[in-house]
Amino acid sequence: MHGGWCWRGVRERLVASGHDVYAPTLTGQGDRRQGLTPEVGVATHVTDLTDLLWFEDLRDVHLVLHSYSGVLAGPVAQEAAKRLATVTYLAAFIVRPGQSLLDVEPPQVAQQYRELAASGGDGWRVPASPAFLEQWGITDPGLRALVGPRLTDFPLRCTTDPVEFDPAALDGVRQSYIRHTQPPLPSLAASFELAVDAGWQTRDLPFGHDLMLAAPAETAAVLAAIAERPRSDDHGCRAVDVPLGTSTGTQRDIHSGRRTDYE
Repeated sequence: MHGGWCWRGVRERLVASGHDVYAPTLTGQGDRRQGLTPEVGVATHVTDLTDLLWFEDLRDVHLVLHSYSGVLAGPVAQEAAKRLATVTYLAAFIVRPGQSLLDVEPPQVAQQYRELAASGGDGWRVPASPAFLEQWGITDPGLRALVGPRLTDFPLRCTTDPVEFDPAALDGVRQSYIRHTQPPLPSLAASFELAVDAGWQTRDLPFGHDLMLAAPAETAAVLAAIAERPRSDDHGCRAVDVPLGTSTGTQRDIHSGRRTDYE
């Protein structure tokens, strides 16, 4: 329901620190909302990302996936693993081969999305509404005024399409998970546990689901720290709280690597 616009604050900070940043908008969302049709599905959005990587010839990419877009990780890695340095799930859903987004949502949430599409989305789209601001913990009046009018109806097909990919392609890329805690989103609990069980680096940020909008400085700092962490530090990681107003260190360009942020 977002688009590249929501990454502006994070992008500006990373660019100022020497990173190349791409914040593409997925088909049918944000400034590409004119492309919203019943045909838009997970495969559409996978192509959005793999086309960007290929046409821009991006390598050493630190791929950041937020919320729904976590389901794209496996198919993107299968198509473009050699271009990826890391994958970071920023408050994102994790799926295994054969699963869809609604398969990893709590049953009551999955049913709610289907009912919203049936009652207000012509059967194929989940209509955007202020209720999502509440669900995501957006309480600041200024942020609500910014985000609310920019939310875009979301294709139901993106929530029901199962993803197919070879897990080996994704397992070969260093992966991290960033959890938001104030407030948490219960729907993400299972995804976070998968990350913990897999031994990935995990970090906590004390903000709501749209933490890239609520806390762009803290979000940018954590993303930079993940990208700059040596591969030798991959094992034995634990959750780390990053308090308000603190920094995890100076951001530097990493082997001419590029960071790519997605919704």
